[in-house]
Amino acid sequence: MSNKEQQASRAAQKERLIREGEIYRLSVLQSKYQVVNALHPDRLMHDAVEHAVGAVQTRLGNLLGGPGGGLDKINFRSIKSLAPYALTVGSFIMRRRLLKPALAVAALAALGVGWLMRRKSDPNP
Repeated sequence: MSNKEQQASRAAQKERLIREGEIYRLSVLQSKYQVVNALHPDRLMHDAVEHAVGAVQTRLGNLLGGPGGGLDKINFRSIKSLAPYALTVGSFIMRRRLLKPALAVAALAALGVGWLMRRKSDPNP
């Protein structure tokens, strides 16, 4: 290799390293902004609600008959949109100290739904 070829090769390597450094700095900056965005309280709450809804969906699916057991017809995106209202109602119940009556009503409603589901699934009435 001649001296000019070596200089051209070194210049090309230098340009490649400079471009790689720019890409690395941009990826570090993007990661920093993603972390900052993920640590906002509203984003943390949104992720926690999504996680809770997913866990409840899985538990109910397993409870009602294996994978996807009858829960395919329920739109869980609408449940996620109803979560703020559920939190408001829950806050109202706690402020008015109506927890025990609300739990009693929920237990009766669960018993009623269970009775209806068992009655509906029984082929011989």
